[in-house]
Amino acid sequence: MERTVVRCADGHVFSTTSFPMQQAERLGPGRLVRCPRCARLRSAVPVVMEKR
Repeated sequence: MERTVVRCADGHVFSTTSFPMQQAERLGPGRLVRCPRCARLRSAVPVVMEKR
């Protein structure tokens, strides 16, 4: 199972395996996931990793 690095609405960065990557046009890339730092359901988006 592939892990995805995401950032929640509060700015916490974490990885998850349950982040569906299919993008619906009306919903955008964000999904509701439970943030392990604040323990609430938050809107989260994938983090774009930059190459250095």
